[in-house]
Amino acid sequence: MYRPRDAEHTVLYQVIREHLEPFVREAAEAGEGVGLPQFVEREFREFLACGVFEHGFARFRCDGCALEHLVPFSCKGRGFCPSCGGRRMTERAAHLVDEVLPRVPVRQWVLTVPYRLRYLMAWDHGLSRAVLGVYARVLLDVYARGARERGIRDGRTGTVTVIQRSGSGLNLNLHFHTLALDGVFSEAHPGALEFHPAPPPSDEEVAQVLTAVRHQVRRLLRRRGLEPSDEATGPADRLAEESPVLAGLVSASVQGRVALGPRAGARVRRLGREVDVEDVGSRGPRQAHVDGFDLHANVRVSANDRAGPERLCRYVLRPPLAQDRLRLRGDGRVVVELKTAWHDGTTQKLAAITPRPEVNLIICHGVLAPHAQWRRPVVAYGRIVPDPTGWAGGAGALPAFSEGAGAQRSPRYWTGAALMRRAFEIDVRRILTHLRRSGQSPGPGPPVAIATP
Repeated sequence: MYRPRDAEHTVLYQVIREHLEPFVREAAEAGEGVGLPQFVEREFREFLACGVFEHGFARFRCDGCALEHLVPFSCKGRGFCPSCGGRRMTERAAHLVDEVLPRVPVRQWVLTVPYRLRYLMAWDHGLSRAVLGVYARVLLDVYARGARERGIRDGRTGTVTVIQRSGSGLNLNLHFHTLALDGVFSEAHPGALEFHPAPPPSDEEVAQVLTAVRHQVRRLLRRRGLEPSDEATGPADRLAEESPVLAGLVSASVQGRVALGPRAGARVRRLGREVDVEDVGSRGPRQAHVDGFDLHANVRVSANDRAGPERLCRYVLRPPLAQDRLRLRGDGRVVVELKTAWHDGTTQKLAAITPRPEVNLIICHGVLAPHAQWRRPVVAYGRIVPDPTGWAGGAGALPAFSEGAGAQRSPRYWTGAALMRRAFEIDVRRILTHLRRSGQSPGPGPPVAIATP
């Protein structure tokens, strides 16, 4: 049975409803009358109206049996709403799998940058895109150079990068999740492309990639006057000049400190085993760390794994927060459960949430770039397109697929039924057919409402 989400009784909703007004007032006082930017406050207030019937709803009525159903409006927020973020994650992952990524191996490269650079990039999207451009060029060059060493001339690859802005503890941690075609395309003869898989990178090769990225990013910062020799001669803080309150919040979140209130400046409280960070040692295979830069490249999806690319796309596109990771303590504080323990032993963390403005967070480079010469044949390479005739799989099965360029393209706007089938393997049509056969049909009219993820 479909049960609508009870937005007003979730931990996140209760916390924001209770603390938003005091937070806004304290931010205004800290900024001497100039509080939060308008888009930040708007994101919070629109979230408080998401899924709440009093703020508007759609009314569905069956002409056959007069059964009525109400569906509340959503906020469509891009900051932290788990419901809207979950739907957007599913839609965009489906688009990447159906319309962008060819059927070739894909490797995930994750780049994390030092704290100070995270602060600079947090609200300077131009700088963020420039750093991403440097990183992407290094990756593309590494694949092309490796192909030349194997005797493949003019080999080209492509990447899709998702800019994630939060860490697992809801701290501001701008980092890049890059899905790289794990190999190169070459032109066997005019109009025909051939894909050549790349061998797995060694730990040393991952370290070399990170060293090159670090060197190129530092050159970029020097050209822009953003890498000071000391704090006294550092560049002007444009974010602090534009919004001192937001600058304080961003700085505190990046450092894992409390921004406002009686504990301002203190470390955010953590729960878990205490570990000396210096004793942690290696962080795993195909991972390198130097001077605050970190690169991980141990996740790969093979060309024969039909469900893997979409799982990986959903992972890199996931919203910053899941409702089941939040709980209230008896003392009124909020605990955010981490999926895995941090390297310093932290398993839980008390945290705050910070939304962001509307900028493009999915960027393609190389042969997947919007105007790349080979984009169309690359995207069509080994393409598997959903079969428009329906889904014949049983429980745990994948949707039926058909090969070829003539199959139906992924829809621009997904229906709730299609997303449920895509994300949860629930075929709404089969459920409705079963209800009609068992004599529990609501009537001869069409279904009045369908749950969405």
